Amino acid sequence: MHHSTNNTHLLLYPCPGYGHVNPSLELTHHLLRRGLTITVIISATDLPLLDPLLSSYPSSLHKLLFHDPQINPSSTQPLISKILSTQQLFNPIVKWFKSQPSPPVAIISDFFLGWTTDLASHLGIQRVMFSTSGALGSSIFHALWRDIPEINDANTDKDESFLISFPEIPNSPEFPWWHLPPASRIYKKGDQYFESFRMTMLANIKSWGIVYNTFEGLEGVYIDHMKKQMGHNRVWAVGPLLPEEHGPMASARTGSSEVPPDDLLMWLDTKPDESVVYICFGSRATLSEGQMSVLIGALKLSKVGYIFSMKASGSSSIRSEFEEDLVAGRGFVVKGWAPQLAILKHRAVGSYLTHCGWNSMLEGIAAGVMTLAWPMGADQFANATLLVDELGSGKRVCEGGPEIVPDSNELARLLDESLSGDLPERVKVKELRHGAMKAVKEGTSRRDLDMFVKLVCELEDH
Repeated sequence: MHHSTNNTHLLLYPCPGYGHVNPSLELTHHLLRRGLTITVIISATDLPLLDPLLSSYPSSLHKLLFHDPQINPSSTQPLISKILSTQQLFNPIVKWFKSQPSPPVAIISDFFLGWTTDLASHLGIQRVMFSTSGALGSSIFHALWRDIPEINDANTDKDESFLISFPEIPNSPEFPWWHLPPASRIYKKGDQYFESFRMTMLANIKSWGIVYNTFEGLEGVYIDHMKKQMGHNRVWAVGPLLPEEHGPMASARTGSSEVPPDDLLMWLDTKPDESVVYICFGSRATLSEGQMSVLIGALKLSKVGYIFSMKASGSSSIRSEFEEDLVAGRGFVVKGWAPQLAILKHRAVGSYLTHCGWNSMLEGIAAGVMTLAWPMGADQFANATLLVDELGSGKRVCEGGPEIVPDSNELARLLDESLSGDLPERVKVKELRHGAMKAVKEGTSRRDLDMFVKLVCELEDH
């Protein structure tokens, strides 16, 4: 017999940190709406992000609060250490599970938490991987960690420009060595630390299924590729997972800022359509002094209006560089948090200079704003390849770490050009925006989400 969905209990485990928790909570929101009961594993640091949802769904949403696990401070790879440290929660989660009158039938966890595949089989439930990267980025990541011993052996001289190709992935993506995530470049065969990280990454492919924050019209060939890799069709593309403007999640995303968001949006109201570039490099990337001065130089040379959102920790001396533009009303500098989605969706914003993090890319697409791509690490090179080379909805501005600096004149030209009416990239991104809206409202993403919920609820009966 079929239970109603609200008896179906899921455990959701996002990887700690802003860029991973938000899309996971967006997914949670969609599942709660469909009547499921959900417990979210969350750290004290990230709890404020969950609070608005908790107050909207007091009876069906629960939190499982853990302190951030101890991390070895002497580690050279803080990200890997942070990920491996989460395994300390294995036993506490088992203990919690056993105390539940109606325990979860599945665990949905971030792709960095591959070890939860073993946790789930220990508990006798299914594990679903949730990817905060796109399907292309995640395909590359999987192939990379699977073949890393061979890849490292092939590049004996550790040559920065050594090309690594992934012929089995559609469109045969190819990257120079230095575009790979830093952890894979220093991987040492037989080193316990790297091997256990590699094992947890490879465990992802043994998951019962994968949920992607993407949609078929954006990454159809890569979604199909992952179905082949998994050997079944339990791969669902349910994105873009973005908060509704007035929904509970919109308020969760506000942070501390020295500028009231309303001032910023009122400033945008005074600008002509598509006359402003929005510049933001995400919550983790930081520009080096050289990159910053080139960017400032390019803005001085260009004619665009701009909003520059920089980290709260940005130096105060930088403000003075913009003083003239700020006074003249041509630029607007925000330190700390900026209401990114509202800015991108504003009619006055026409292009977006970004590091190409996956969440940022989806927000740009959902707003129909052309991308100026400046990838710096992680999956960003793959995302830029997808956006620029395959979809044609953006242009490359620069790529790489702190030592790589674009030319100010060239950057100024690209900024100006990005707001000129008839670029094919601008036409293309408007098509993608339409596709994204349709996918979520009545198309493929909605279909996949419904199918996912149906299959998860059937687990209840086994």
